[in-house]
Amino acid sequence: MQLNTLTPPTGMLKRFRKLILIGACSLPAIAVQAQIQNTDVLNEPYDVSKDFENYQNTFYFADELVAFDPATGKGTIRYQRYNYETRQAFDNMLVKPIAAEANEFPTTEYEAAPELPFQLQFVSDRTIRIKMASGPQFHNQEESLMLVEGTAPNHPELWQHAKIANGFRYTSAHGMVEIISKPWHVKIYDENRKLLTSTLHADDVTNTYTPVLPFSYVRRNSDYSRSVAPVFSLEPDEKIFGCGESFTQFNKRGQKVVLFVDDANGVQNETMYKPIPFYMSSRGYGVFMHTSSPVTVDFGKYFSGANKMMLGDDEADLFIFLGDPKDILDEYTDLTGKSAMPPLWSFGFWMSRITYFSEQEGRDIAKNLRKNKIPSDVIHFDTGWFDIDWRNNYEFSEDRFDDPADMMADMKEQGFHVSLWQLPYFTPKNTLFNEIVDQELAVKDRKGNIPYEDAVLDFSNPETVGWYQSKLKNLFDQGVSVFKVDFGEAAPFTGLYKSGRTGFYEHNLYPLRYNKAVAEITQKEKGYSLIWARSTWAGSQRYPLHWGGDAATTNSAMSATLRGGLSLGLSGFSFWSHDVGGFVTKSPEDLYRRWTPFGMLTSHVRSHGEPPTEPWEYSASFLKDFRNADNMRYELMPYIYAQAKESSEKGLPMMRALFVEFPDDPGAWLIDNEYLFGESMLVAPLFEEVKERDVYLPEGTWIDYQTKKVYQGGWHKIKAGDIPIIVLVRNGTVIPHIKLAQSTQAMDWSNIQLKVYADTKTNTATGDLFLPEGKQLENITVTRKDKGFEIKENPLEGKVKFKTEWVQ
Repeated sequence: MQLNTLTPPTGMLKRFRKLILIGACSLPAIAVQAQIQNTDVLNEPYDVSKDFENYQNTFYFADELVAFDPATGKGTIRYQRYNYETRQAFDNMLVKPIAAEANEFPTTEYEAAPELPFQLQFVSDRTIRIKMASGPQFHNQEESLMLVEGTAPNHPELWQHAKIANGFRYTSAHGMVEIISKPWHVKIYDENRKLLTSTLHADDVTNTYTPVLPFSYVRRNSDYSRSVAPVFSLEPDEKIFGCGESFTQFNKRGQKVVLFVDDANGVQNETMYKPIPFYMSSRGYGVFMHTSSPVTVDFGKYFSGANKMMLGDDEADLFIFLGDPKDILDEYTDLTGKSAMPPLWSFGFWMSRITYFSEQEGRDIAKNLRKNKIPSDVIHFDTGWFDIDWRNNYEFSEDRFDDPADMMADMKEQGFHVSLWQLPYFTPKNTLFNEIVDQELAVKDRKGNIPYEDAVLDFSNPETVGWYQSKLKNLFDQGVSVFKVDFGEAAPFTGLYKSGRTGFYEHNLYPLRYNKAVAEITQKEKGYSLIWARSTWAGSQRYPLHWGGDAATTNSAMSATLRGGLSLGLSGFSFWSHDVGGFVTKSPEDLYRRWTPFGMLTSHVRSHGEPPTEPWEYSASFLKDFRNADNMRYELMPYIYAQAKESSEKGLPMMRALFVEFPDDPGAWLIDNEYLFGESMLVAPLFEEVKERDVYLPEGTWIDYQTKKVYQGGWHKIKAGDIPIIVLVRNGTVIPHIKLAQSTQAMDWSNIQLKVYADTKTNTATGDLFLPEGKQLENITVTRKDKGFEIKENPLEGKVKFKTEWVQ
């Protein structure tokens, strides 16, 4: 529990507010807090923790299990009522909870210590579900858009239950759960009976002077609404990862994370385009907070032993997953959905800037890409393809595009797909504005007007989705291949939605509805699921892909971009990209040179931002370096495509934190400036203007992809090769390569070169291959013969010829 109720939210300019005016008044503390809340900036992230720090509110601490049926997992918990009071001691003001009587009238009608429902379910032998409510639930229980099937399965038969002293015990092949009746606890253990985490009861924190919030809910004095705070223990040395595309320190232990969809305006602050209410612990468990309300999690920031999940929701619906990181991600994405497999061409290079304004400009870009031999598959038109820049009306400017359908047909023959920008906000001057308002397709306010100057499409309204998808279909019919699903972070927080809910529940859900609407019409019209989106919520990973937002053109922005991508990958997203070189200003040539191979070794790659972004607009040496990095990617396409297939099937990120592959290596949990590209290639970008850097290698033998030098696990200072990045391959790995082509359309998949990365002690190496028209991953095994390796059995006999090369 934070002691200082006047501590302003962190964040700088967006959160500065009108504190100068407030400071000039001699208002009591509570009045000052109210003034601060009333001067919030539009769409500022809602920090639920403030409701748990307002001591005008009433608090209810979970105390004891008063009834429970182990066969159904259903029971009730009694909560004790508290108020926080102050006490002066040695010139300090202390705050502590004091047991309180009921303050309602008539006293016969309300419970001072309410007994409320508690339920335990089992999705699988690795996944536990805890459901609790702070009061009666009279709303319609709809299917959840966050869950892949709308609801979660319940398999109690996978867990055996038994009565124990003062409680109940459930066991499965992968863990154990104990429910202690009084004081009430839910304790989670792994398969070896090691305690992973436990709910916190008020009795657990009597041995400290610090007022620590236990598992509880708060009733707001302002409107009697309630919010739940599941509070669990944090153990010494425990580390926390995930929470979406978070750009702050990789390990969230010691941080307070606000999960509220926001236009982050960059990649170096605490707000997020892609918050996800999911995290995993280094102790072997993960947690999904199943809600679309605002969420704030204090991972031991205020009190090091307490993990406070403060949910805006009046219910707690928690899914807890057991196992190593791969197990956890597999279970979580079984529940919320795995990423669909994007088409092959999407893995090629995307050329863009803000913005190409005309058909002729687009044709010139296509011509120059081929002229300069820059392999590429996508040309993106950003905000300028309409009559008025940024005025999205789904129509090409007739003045600047003579025949867009003909342009896109010609580009298709050259191996290019066309991507178009759009957004779901419509300014008053937009030609579609009146139609949207008149047909009631926009979010409304409490009076029935629209809450903003712009009309914001209400994707909870099926009629809005149908209207919107018809606009995209017309463009698909002209030859468009994919849409950039930009923005989506500004759904009105106080707006009223067709779903019957306010923005308190719809704001965070908006990106998921938005992503879904575009992905589904794309699948229907084009036969594949593909978008290029900026905002997300839990479940958005089903609709790839997403990119990292508006990065600054600096070294620190480049490193923060990687942290954000790694965090998103640990939140269930297989595919992710970013703007190579940064977005905000012209990228310095040296930065762009180092950022390019980092981008080329990400699941998807796009150059985009303030012009110039085209490599031929820089020096001749830069053009050569850009081409070399791009060539590397295109020759690696069989490896990339196979790793994408495996990632989509298993819920794994293509860009992986080291501990995903090496969970038993303590050092792997500490690294946030390297990653594994797929399961076999370790990548260490250069974040400064240097030629070498310190690189941590997990246990085993590693072979430099460029220099062929061999390293053992541990720390090494490694020089980059001709391409300014460090890439190493796991010993015993077969990396399939393909002959260089200028687009994926021109690739010859009938001839694959198998490059074998193995030291002299290794006799067998393996890799995977997935063909564009294939149905499954094919494992390729090669064995030592004489001075090389050979493939004994070709699983694709008649389709693919293999040539092996031992990289020494």
